[in-house]
Amino acid sequence: MLNKYQWAAIAAALFIPSIVLAAGRKITKPDNPMKNLAAFLLMLQYSEGTYGAYAYRILYGGKLFNSYNRHPNQPVTRWGITSTAAGAYQFLYKTWQALAKDLKLVDFTPAAQNKAAIELIRGKAALTDVLHGKIADAIYKCRKLWASLPGSGYGQNEKSIEELLRFYVRAGGKLNTMS
Repeated sequence: MLNKYQWAAIAAALFIPSIVLAAGRKITKPDNPMKNLAAFLLMLQYSEGTYGAYAYRILYGGKLFNSYNRHPNQPVTRWGITSTAAGAYQFLYKTWQALAKDLKLVDFTPAAQNKAAIELIRGKAALTDVLHGKIADAIYKCRKLWASLPGSGYGQNEKSIEELLRFYVRAGGKLNTMS
């Protein structure tokens, strides 16, 4: 688990204006690992199809929910799949319940969703990879968490590794090409 100072640094990085994309260009060069984490989280949103102004309010299939009080737990059937996925990182209700209990999350706010996504990444031993810019390694480790990641095997709209790495860099992340 991360301590309160690490969470504070992550929270600050998530709201740094330099991670906002404009016209498909990279705005600033990342100068710390927290920017890599912020870029990775944005890349996950992009991959899951939730990136944008309403990222944290999206249900599976694209409709919006109205309250951050709790996970909406609203089954939606689209494209032959029924899912309770919701939020920026498309948390299934069952997954959210376990994370909320472990992390003592009391709502489904953007901050809670970010914290839960980071915990999932950490649980796959990919957080250090993310912080150090080893994004292809992190994507590989997290591929079974998010159906849109390459190699997930869920038969949904998997993005290519190249597309995700391009988005990550545009979002302000720095790739570490050293092994």
